[in-house]
Amino acid sequence: MDATATVIAFDDIGMRFDTADPNLPPVLDNIDLSIGRNAFVSIVGRSGCGKTTLLNIAAGLVKATSGRVLIDGEPVNGPGQGQGVVFQQHALFPWLTAAGNIEFGTRTRSLSREEKRAVVAQLLELVGLGHAADKYPRELSGGMQQRVAIARALAMDPEILLMDEPFGALDELTRIELQQELLRIWEARRKTVMFVTHSINEALILSDRVILLAPHPGRIHMDVEVTLPRPRERTDPAFNKLYQEIWEGLAL
Repeated sequence: MDATATVIAFDDIGMRFDTADPNLPPVLDNIDLSIGRNAFVSIVGRSGCGKTTLLNIAAGLVKATSGRVLIDGEPVNGPGQGQGVVFQQHALFPWLTAAGNIEFGTRTRSLSREEKRAVVAQLLELVGLGHAADKYPRELSGGMQQRVAIARALAMDPEILLMDEPFGALDELTRIELQQELLRIWEARRKTVMFVTHSINEALILSDRVILLAPHPGRIHMDVEVTLPRPRERTDPAFNKLYQEIWEGLAL
């Protein structure tokens, strides 16, 4: 496969929700964005700029008011076109174990029972939870729950991972640990990732590109390529220069 090929293409996307005030600006306006195969792209911006809405349009969970989004050249008309989604709240099934939740992610794949069990075992090891297969969500920490959620998304074998602030509810140390885990998983599996976050630091640690959305209406204000070698150091002057550039872009 061509590593430079466009996997996700937003073509003149506009989004307006029904409100009592027709004079309110649209949530998104004139969004043109292409994301290449196996790229890790983060979307940042102030609350209300349309980050999550843009991700939900890519996931097929919301239909844009205007424009279209394509995955591998095909219009997105709903979920199930190679998108795996991970939300801020893990949304695990409380009545299923970690293994059971991950196995649920294989339901759309034509696998035998034995093959599904092998996928589950492999993913549990990949996310560092081989010891917790039989644990229920209530028995897992927040970080462990998010690892299960990531593994469940990977169990679908998606081409694309859409992640909506997956670490936003975690404490800082756990968040940093899971950032490193996510990079390790991404390097092992090489999925195309669209990652929504409020954190400039997080975006710069993880991403090949950082897209800054400006609010009212939501539109692309900056598209920053991050070429720093991984693993990245938050104290690196080049890292801090990029941070300052994006921070100044937020002062709209």
